[in-house]
Amino acid sequence: MMLNRQQHRDTRVSLLHRLTLPCAFAALTLSGCKDKAPNPADEAPGNPQVVETGGSSSVTVKNPSRFSLTQSISQPVVSSIDVTGSVNPDVSREIPVLSLANGRVVALHVGLGDTVHKGQLVMEVQSPDVATAFNAYLKAVNDEHLTSVTLTRDKLLYDKGAIPKSQLEGAQDGEDDARADLISAEQQLKIYGVDKNHPGDSVKIYAPASGVIIAQNVTAAGATGITYAGNTGSLTIADLSHVWVIVDVYENDLKSVHLGQHADIHLNAYPGKTYSGTISDIGAQLDPSLRTAKVRIQVQNPNNELRLGMFATATLSSSKAQEQVAVPTTAILQLHDRSYVFVPGTSTGNFRRVEVKTGRSLDNNMVEILSGLATGQQVVANALSLQNTADQE
Repeated sequence: MMLNRQQHRDTRVSLLHRLTLPCAFAALTLSGCKDKAPNPADEAPGNPQVVETGGSSSVTVKNPSRFSLTQSISQPVVSSIDVTGSVNPDVSREIPVLSLANGRVVALHVGLGDTVHKGQLVMEVQSPDVATAFNAYLKAVNDEHLTSVTLTRDKLLYDKGAIPKSQLEGAQDGEDDARADLISAEQQLKIYGVDKNHPGDSVKIYAPASGVIIAQNVTAAGATGITYAGNTGSLTIADLSHVWVIVDVYENDLKSVHLGQHADIHLNAYPGKTYSGTISDIGAQLDPSLRTAKVRIQVQNPNNELRLGMFATATLSSSKAQEQVAVPTTAILQLHDRSYVFVPGTSTGNFRRVEVKTGRSLDNNMVEILSGLATGQQVVANALSLQNTADQE
């Protein structure tokens, strides 16, 4: 009986050992999996990994003697800024067409945008002021005639001793007053534009100067004339032989702008053609939102090619040239909206790619370098050829 119990105990121990070993092995396996995080590269071995090497600023080529070197030079360059604006009339050459007689427009002979010449009939105004002025003129004529007859009679009587001198002097004074009233009445008719020998109920208005009608404030059958409200004129004539190009200049560029400075004007309507102008005014106040000042450029326009409202680009050049670094255009490599040049490296066949800031194109296929390169520094003459060779090797 004791033997059976011992055998039974040994059997249980053996069974426990066989169950414990697999479980421990499984626990160790799970523990190892938990300590090591899954690697995406192990799961997808076909995906390449990008590694930063830090060598993108230099290239190495075989047989570097194929690529000739050139030196950056110092070249006098006239600095300039490009600004935009529009064509406007010269306000000093704007002339309003006024009717000094109040009334109704019975005929309008020109319209907005028409070209007129000095002395041309532009409109006719029917005015009660004309009738009043002509009535005053007729009364002045009659009064002057009466005083003239009286003065002639009194002179005869005075010469015969029939009247005292004081009466003759009174007659002379009356004649002088009547003559003054007549002259005033005649002048009033001239102001209204009425011929005293051919009076009518309308006033003819003529163009005071040659130019283009740029504003029209009245129509046929409309009211016109000068009032105490200050009418600005029925029509406005502008002499467009001289115009203004008004441009916006940013606050940071105002130091390069001065009165009398020359400006080259370019218009989208006439590509390739340049107009000359002179800065005549620099605005005293900046636009608070754009931080720009209005700069006025006077431009001659003898052929009326510059039309009001045209978009214009102005190049404002400085009067003195400044020395600036320059290299051939072929030495510049354009990559991703940036400019680079290649300079010799420390070892044979090695070239460093240096970023530069370029300016304007200059004469003799040169380009201005604003920063990134010093005068006299060697660069590869053909940067694109070097870059293509490096990519192939």
